[in-house]
Amino acid sequence: MTAVPPVPRATAIDSPAPVAAVNSAAPVSGARALDLRTVTDAEFPDWLRAARTGFLRPPSVTGEEVALRRATTDLGRTLGVFDGARCVATLRSFPQRLTAAGGVAMAASAVTQVTVSPTHRRRGLLNRLIAAELAAARERGEPLATLVAAEYPIYGRYGFGPATRAAEWTVDLTRAGLDPRRPGPGREDGGRVELVDPAEARRLAPGVHDRLRAVRAGVIDRSARRWDLLTGAVEFPGDPWREPFFAFHRAASGEIDGYAAYTADERWADAKQPMVTATVRDLIAADPAAERALWEYLFAIDWVTTVRTGLRAPDDLVPDLLPDPRAAGLTTEVDLLWVRVLDVVRALEARTYATDGALVLDVRDPSGPADGRYLLTAGPGGAECVRTDRDADLVLPVRELGALLLGEGSAVRLAALGRVTEERPGAAALAELLFRTARRPWCPDIF
Repeated sequence: MTAVPPVPRATAIDSPAPVAAVNSAAPVSGARALDLRTVTDAEFPDWLRAARTGFLRPPSVTGEEVALRRATTDLGRTLGVFDGARCVATLRSFPQRLTAAGGVAMAASAVTQVTVSPTHRRRGLLNRLIAAELAAARERGEPLATLVAAEYPIYGRYGFGPATRAAEWTVDLTRAGLDPRRPGPGREDGGRVELVDPAEARRLAPGVHDRLRAVRAGVIDRSARRWDLLTGAVEFPGDPWREPFFAFHRAASGEIDGYAAYTADERWADAKQPMVTATVRDLIAADPAAERALWEYLFAIDWVTTVRTGLRAPDDLVPDLLPDPRAAGLTTEVDLLWVRVLDVVRALEARTYATDGALVLDVRDPSGPADGRYLLTAGPGGAECVRTDRDADLVLPVRELGALLLGEGSAVRLAALGRVTEERPGAAALAELLFRTARRPWCPDIF
């Protein structure tokens, strides 16, 4: 997992409304009009205060924090709702690259810092913010919007579907069955693990991440500022950074192909027995051999009796690297990245598919840009998607298309749940074969 703070929980959910019909909501009789607009430089500090208020964080902001956050905030993509001069709801987005099955990086609008102040809940402000952002993303030519949902019930009604999941394990090394006399990782294949300082980690880590991003569906790009935050080159006031250990794996060829960032506590039982927990904050590997070597390194650190893995892919190797996989207790499994398809043709043509096949998909997106019937002709080499008048094989809401897009969702399961409708027998099974990926998609980052 990355070293950024966890996503805070939003404080309000607005009542559902059709996305295309919410932008001109009239004020309640006798109430002051609430103005939705892009934020100016002068309004940015108040926008930050509103965002902190919505996330139940201390609302004061320093000039230093304003300057740091303003440096990487595109005000043209930063929306606020204002009650007079006071900002009472917030949303911003930034351009993102999301890896599809097959390795193509798709453009997306990454939505973040969505809040409504507790004084202004239940007035349709979230509806207006989301509608404005999705319309702007479509106008910018972005085929997808993405977000990490602080609360599950909110975003499905805007067409977002849960497209990746994440899992965390707590590994009890005292019962894992590992031989304490075993050699360190890499002795057999000539690789080795090296500890480096944060500056060197800042130099080496992006290349490793780019190699993973080129092959793993669900991985998103990291900006220079994100890397600065992960390695302590930049710190936000109020979000203290604790320097982790940075362990890099070097293959026998000399190539750096993986790294782990981790912290450790200082716990002893009765002042005589070390019982240290190592917590992984980020572990990225370009291939399975490097991934195995890094976990072996973490499992072999003296004094460490427990390893918390951080949020990993749900099919991560961790449990089965242990002689006793039950020593890895699953502590969390959760939806992570949500995807909203805005351009069906571009989204479906960007990825490859596990087998050859053709499906007519009737995508339901009332008053939205994805609504329509599409013929998808797909295979391992790519796909063609066109609008069609042919009879539908599968009827699905745009939310469920987002859940299927990266390979995580199961069309057969969605049909069993009644969320996808088979118009032709076997269509859900064919969609299952087409859309699923050999490794489940994974997004290592919260944003």
